[in-house]
Parts: sequence; C-alpha cells; structure tokens
Amino acid sequence: MADRSLRGMRLGTQSLQSEVGVEFSPRKKSVYRTADGETFEMVFAADAEVPGVWESAKSGLEGVLLDDDGVAVVSEAVETKIPRSHWDMLLERRTRPELEELLQERLDFLRARRGQQKIGA
Repeated sequence: MADRSLRGMRLGTQSLQSEVGVEFSPRKKSVYRTADGETFEMVFAADAEVPGVWESAKSGLEGVLLDDDGVAVVSEAVETKIPRSHWDMLLERRTRPELEELLQERLDFLRARRGQQKIGA
C-alpha cells in the first residue's frame, strides 16, 4: 500500500494557474489617518467613490481620508432628510378638525354596529 502512494504535486495546497496574461482591474490607493496619528492605506477600484472616513483594521479607530499632500480632506456637510411619520403625512392632507370629525363618525358607526349585533350570533 505504501508503494502505491501518490507522488509529486501536493494536492490542494498549490494552484496550477499562473499570473501570466492576467490583467488586474484598475485600482487606486487611499491613505487615511486616525486621531492617534496612525496612517494606513486602503485599495479601492478606480471608479469607486472613496469614503471620507474608514475604520483602521489594527486599532479600530476611524481614519480621515488624506489627499496627495497629506492634508485631511474636508467633506461637504450633506443635508439629511428628516423622516416623516404617518401622522405627519396625514396632517399634510387633512386638518385636525377634519380628522376629529372622521374619528367621531367612525366611532359612531362602530358603536351603532355593536348595538345591532345579536347575542350568540
């Protein structure tokens, strides 16, 4: 049994492919600096939008994007849209007195319907 063992290549541990003729997608390096002064690089696709902050893999602190001169890039403050609730949207369509009138009509209808139901039916 020992004479028949497979000799030669270590199966599964090495790839038989080579990098000859392989063209990698275009990339760009972005440099970030954390509050404690650590700088680290991240590689992004050339057409990707680079985020202004990125978490350092070593320290876990957020790093700020640096430009080519080593100066922190100032990002524009984006206005965040305040989420509207269902109540806010309802108040855009109807006034409060109209809503109170609709509520009263509905309550009267439900009370009248409850009074018409037979017991045990």
